Amino acid sequence: MNQYNIRRPCVAGQFYPDDPDELSSLISSFVAGKVTQKQDVLGCFLPHAGYIYSGRVAAQTLSGVNIKDTVILLGPNHSGNGPAFSLMHQGYWQTPLGNIEIDSRSANLFLDGSKYLKADTFAHADEHSLEVELPILQYFRKDFKIIPVTIKTDELGILKIVAEELAGVIIKNNLKGSVMFIASSDMTHYEPQKSAEKKDALAIEAIIALDEDKLDAAVKRLSISMCGFAPAVVLLRAARLLGAKKGKLIKYQTSGDASGDTSSVVGYAGITIY
Repeated sequence: MNQYNIRRPCVAGQFYPDDPDELSSLISSFVAGKVTQKQDVLGCFLPHAGYIYSGRVAAQTLSGVNIKDTVILLGPNHSGNGPAFSLMHQGYWQTPLGNIEIDSRSANLFLDGSKYLKADTFAHADEHSLEVELPILQYFRKDFKIIPVTIKTDELGILKIVAEELAGVIIKNNLKGSVMFIASSDMTHYEPQKSAEKKDALAIEAIIALDEDKLDAAVKRLSISMCGFAPAVVLLRAARLLGAKKGKLIKYQTSGDASGDTSSVVGYAGITIY
């Protein structure tokens, strides 16, 4: 394993514990006593805040999912670094629970099959939106691979094309049974709880309906500040092209549910797409 091909964690010890035992114990506490039937899904919509705020939502959502061999991670680009669609196509991502290999073979198929996806590591170096999903995935399955993609455009037409490119590669190469998507996004940011809940309910309704146009309209009309709008659009259109019929809200809460401060909250939703 080449040490220069390892993407080291940038928010371990901040967003989640950097001690493996403490980290596993925390994730376990999120699903304690919850028995969930495992389901095959084409994708999930998950939050990416600090675990004390959003970890329970992500863990309870993934607890009911059969995690596929390869997880295509779609996240917003908070830093602005790198190309519009940055795909890290080789190497490993390190977490306190171990290293996760990038599925280089499939990643290269996606690069070859898209005019928008670009091979890049710069955008991923300090980006937390994908990293925080990994320990929870590892808690439920040890031997999966990833394809990390960050997105920094909200242009609906281009997002739809990228989704079509991804779905096309999956269909052409018979990958449907071995891959799944995760779109990483928090919901409304820094509004009173009741306002956030009202706005987020409309965005969630569109996601569950697998309707990216309805989501786009709601986000624009209500100025919904979900940071992962773009990943959500790609997830919805790609999953629908691969045969998804509906989504299901597994859990919703806000930062106020954890902190007790409901004056200015961030919303978090866990949704499965199947």
